Amino acid sequence: MKSFQLLLSTGLIITGSAILYSCGGGENKPTSTSQEKPVMDAPPPDNKTPETTPSLYAKGEEVYKQTCQACHQANGEGLPNAFPPLAKSDYLIADKTRAIKQILKGSSEEIVVNGQKFNGTMPPQSLTDEQVADVLNYALNSWGNNGGTVTIDEVKLQRGN
Repeated sequence: MKSFQLLLSTGLIITGSAILYSCGGGENKPTSTSQEKPVMDAPPPDNKTPETTPSLYAKGEEVYKQTCQACHQANGEGLPNAFPPLAKSDYLIADKTRAIKQILKGSSEEIVVNGQKFNGTMPPQSLTDEQVADVLNYALNSWGNNGGTVTIDEVKLQRGN
């Protein structure tokens, strides 16, 4: 009986090690310091959204929950006549530079999102460049959006303007 338990334990350890290694856990991956790359954990596989690949945009999702969710809601649909939707948002997808500026500097101009007018004020957000890129990458690729990526350098450029 003890031989069987030892054999079973050894088999589980070997199997676990093989799985860890095949998933990348056994590799020493180089880290990149280039800020030209989008801020995300890995490239999106086959254009899947964060709903199907949650770890890709985990940092951005956390920033969203802490900073944006109160107005734009957990599902990104906003509140009618008050806060515009980010989900399937033609306005968000149309101009990522404008989105960066609105997060950094706020906005009080009338906007039209998916055919509906919004006249509210969005205050500037106190976020780091990385947090802005993270949250925009999350929003641009969530809730039916397929809006590409934002880099830290793009955020820095808009912060300076």
